[in-house]
Amino acid sequence: MNLTVRTTFIKNCVFRIDENTRMLKIALSSITEEELWKKPNNHLNSIGNLVLHLCGNITQYVIAPLGNLEDQRDRTLEFSTTGGYSKQELIEKLDRVLLKAKATIARVSEATLLKEKEVQGFQFSGVGLIIHVVEHYSYHTGQIAFWVKLLKNKDLGFYESFDLNKKNE
Repeated sequence: MNLTVRTTFIKNCVFRIDENTRMLKIALSSITEEELWKKPNNHLNSIGNLVLHLCGNITQYVIAPLGNLEDQRDRTLEFSTTGGYSKQELIEKLDRVLLKAKATIARVSEATLLKEKEVQGFQFSGVGLIIHVVEHYSYHTGQIAFWVKLLKNKDLGFYESFDLNKKNE
């Protein structure tokens, strides 16, 4: 992998992370503090739980292994928490995690991108770890957006200033 491919890969992954963050913040701005911790049913998580889960996952899959730090994640706590954080506190927590993750990704060497690491019992290269985080973040951002749309019966306008019917050139 040459520097151009590495740089392009990192740039595109960080762009997807930032896009998910933008959409997640739009969704969060549409709900109340009470709705943050509301669960659709006993088999689904609150938006608050999903944000805590994203923080834990991003830390475990990028910050710890690619930054050569100890894995200190408490995954059970991410899902058992029923409050104690406001929307603003969760946004700030997520922003701190994302800042560390993006800095870690920006510093990652070609050798680290190719090196295999074990995370949660799975083997991933550094590339695989970053792809996992981007995909996982997108997945849960979609869940949060769906839950907010269901709660509020409204479009969140993620792309309202874009013509999504425009054809490829």
